[in-house]
Amino acid sequence: QGQLVESGGGSVQSGGSLRLSCEASGYAIRLPCMGWFRQAPGKEREEVATIDYHDYTNYGDSVKGRFTISQDNRVNGDMLYLQMNNLTSDDSGTYYCAQGGTAGRGGIYCENWDHWGQGTQVTVSS
Repeated sequence: QGQLVESGGGSVQSGGSLRLSCEASGYAIRLPCMGWFRQAPGKEREEVATIDYHDYTNYGDSVKGRFTISQDNRVNGDMLYLQMNNLTSDDSGTYYCAQGGTAGRGGIYCENWDHWGQGTQVTVSS
């Protein structure tokens, strides 16, 4: 059975950096997209960044220019990363890794996320 396992969360001061990792393993089929989402207490889940298997990336407006999503497709399991720089307190929350999306004649659509990790906590203090 497949799973997504996040790591790399922690506490950092405003202006600092963190790098999140997500290991995908055990999936029989590699879905076309992977992404990072976050949710702060009392707020809705927010899409942070997505990447498809052609390495096309998309970022939420609040993280553009500060965060970088990347992936490493390995035989024994894909790795997804999120480099987060110049963090602010607004970036605090639980960060989730997800896999999903569809691919067809019309292209790749990074929507409808099928698999989710358990999340890793990021706390940015001002």
